Order: sequence, then structure tokens, then C-alpha cells
Amino acid sequence: MLHLGEKVVVVTDTFEQNLPVGDYGYIIAYDRNPDNAFDYVIRIPKANRNFFVPAGDIEPEETLLQQEAERIGREALIDYALATHNEKLFFQVMNGEELPVPEEPLTDKSTQADFVKQINLRAWI
Repeated sequence: MLHLGEKVVVVTDTFEQNLPVGDYGYIIAYDRNPDNAFDYVIRIPKANRNFFVPAGDIEPEETLLQQEAERIGREALIDYALATHNEKLFFQVMNGEELPVPEEPLTDKSTQADFVKQINLRAWI
């Protein structure tokens, strides 16, 4: 459920009521009537009107921005994979697989001790 005053964007016009698709608005009320198909009342400043809308017709602005950022990142990875002829990365991005996250090297106590020993030897020489 969206909060009052939340900024939303109109994404569809299910009931063909001439909603300005693509414009933003603010939720000003909930429609709690169970016999009504509409869930929210939104105010669209550009149209200078209030509209009754179902929940499927609007999306929070944050969600749309996040989806757009993910799409742009995916396109950038595809362009990079094509430019570098990286076939493995290209197929991972195109198939929607998770990209491997580089793991931090495991720090072993013996390797740290050997490293300190080598530093001390070089400092002594």
C-alpha cells in the first residue's frame, strides 16, 4: 500500500479515463469503498485535476527510477562485453544470470606471519 503524499507516476490507463500516462502525481486519498474498482485518488499538478485510479495504473517514482538504472547498467554491460569480445560476460547478461562477485582473498594467519617475516628481513638488510 502506498502512503499519502507519495510521488507516483501514471504507467497505464486501464479504465480509459484519459489519464496522462507518464506524468507524475501525488496520492491524496485512499478509496476505501469495497464496491469501487479504484484504490487511490491522485492529484496530477500538470493536468490540475484529481483522478481516481486503481493500484495497477500507478507506480512509485523510486521503483521506476530503480528499474531504469538496472536497465541502463545491463545495457552498459552488454556494450562492454561486445566491445571487449567477452563472450562469457555477454551470455551471462543476456541470460539474466547473476554476475560473479569477486571474492576477497582469504587471509590466513600463516601467510600474514610470512609476510611480516619477509618485511622484517628486508628492513634488516
